[in-house]
Amino acid sequence: MYHHLILRVVSKLLIPPILLFGLYVQFHGDFGPGGGFQAGVIVAVGFILYGIVFGLDAMRRVAPPHVVRRMLAAGVLLYAGVGIANMLLGGEFLNYSTLAPNPKDGQHYGIILIELGVGITVAAVMIAIFTAFASRTPRIKDTDW
Repeated sequence: MYHHLILRVVSKLLIPPILLFGLYVQFHGDFGPGGGFQAGVIVAVGFILYGIVFGLDAMRRVAPPHVVRRMLAAGVLLYAGVGIANMLLGGEFLNYSTLAPNPKDGQHYGIILIELGVGITVAAVMIAIFTAFASRTPRIKDTDW
């Protein structure tokens, strides 16, 4: 366990800034480069790094499979829900102008919500894919070297 001490310490120092940068990309995406897809991948990388360094079982404790599945559904439902809300308010599926009295504000709110749904979905899919592939590999013990 102690032979990976430096890697574990450095990872613990890097994961919080990775997640914080993912949030920055998520919420800065409507003003510049970035958005839901890029933010979702960055956030997933933080969890994947944790899984690589500390093991799949530790990652499953941090991001349990049932939570990842709920994130998948929540992201898609948020995306679709914004579109349906627009339709119920008399607009088109993804024309966000109806979300606020001022059409410009409605566009802004709609983009933020849509990008949040995309970010949640992409992060959950990346975590699920990593978990699926990592759980199918044989474990190599220290004695096998």
